Amino acid sequence: MAVKEITDATFEEEVMQSDRPVIVDFWAPWCVPCQHVSPILEELSESRDDVRFVKVNIDDNPNAVMSYNVLSIPTIIRFEGGQATKKVIGALPKKQLSEQLGL
Repeated sequence: MAVKEITDATFEEEVMQSDRPVIVDFWAPWCVPCQHVSPILEELSESRDDVRFVKVNIDDNPNAVMSYNVLSIPTIIRFEGGQATKKVIGALPKKQLSEQLGL
């Protein structure tokens, strides 16, 4: 399952109302570290059916960025039951990223 791009308008439905954990990648097209994390998240999304993976372009979606205090990117937040439960800031190798996000 590929990482789905969502917006401020769809954040509530896609993340907050999800019946399973959601990994949200806050990124931007110009962010080089984000480009390193993106394929890792794509790979993880292929191997996990119990977790949803989505991404939010910070340039186009200021509400989600402000709501979750995203000050640098990439920032990856795990949501469960509408609550942010884990937050990883920066580009990490796959193993560390998986561990810190509880995957």
